Amino acid sequence: MTAISPRFLDAGEAALVVELGRSVDPAVHDQVLALDRALIALALPGVRETVPTFRSLMIHYDPLVIDRARLVERVRAVELDAGAPACATRWTIPCCYDAAFGEDLAEIAALTGLPEERVVALHAGATLRVYMYGFLPGFCYLGGMPPELVISRRATIRPPHAAGAVIIADGMSVITTFSMPTGWWVIGRTPERLFAPMRDPSFLVGVGDRLRFEAIDCATFEALAARVAAGEIVARRDTMP
Repeated sequence: MTAISPRFLDAGEAALVVELGRSVDPAVHDQVLALDRALIALALPGVRETVPTFRSLMIHYDPLVIDRARLVERVRAVELDAGAPACATRWTIPCCYDAAFGEDLAEIAALTGLPEERVVALHAGATLRVYMYGFLPGFCYLGGMPPELVISRRATIRPPHAAGAVIIADGMSVITTFSMPTGWWVIGRTPERLFAPMRDPSFLVGVGDRLRFEAIDCATFEALAARVAAGEIVARRDTMP
């Protein structure tokens, strides 16, 4: 394996975690995705699923087909091209930051010492990386937030919010996929649905994709929400060079 010293950790008797770093870092994540691509290409008998995370890859396998020692050996033998895929995908997600949807915007501005307009401009102007899925179906963690918007989570949990709430905390941003309570700060809401079980594919964005938010007003939100309810995808998808 190229330029890394992985740690191999067991997750039960049928999953292996290959840890490639100790921090949330784009370079480490590139290694995770490169290993994921390499194992998918190998199509090893007994490997059931690979799950990329911030700094590791979980490999679910059938120990009756491939044992742990053999799996570790195959992983160690992989030569990684740690660069980004030839064609990365960038999504533009509409987001309404109006007080009706971004109810914590004023508090975020107070915490950061920035005008509300500047908070919105920074959030909407950032190109974020889809690091991983977790917690709930379609719940993807977006890293690469501007340092000015890095704030801790709330001291108390908020009541449930509608799906599509755009929330921030700890240098990350997330789009909720179900109505849920949250200890994160609600900065806005999108009419788009990142998870739709009847859609193919159910998950809109992929791990390793890039994502930007586009500020919209309430009238545009309602119009786009009606299109989403009719089954349309309103996010824009571009191919990055």
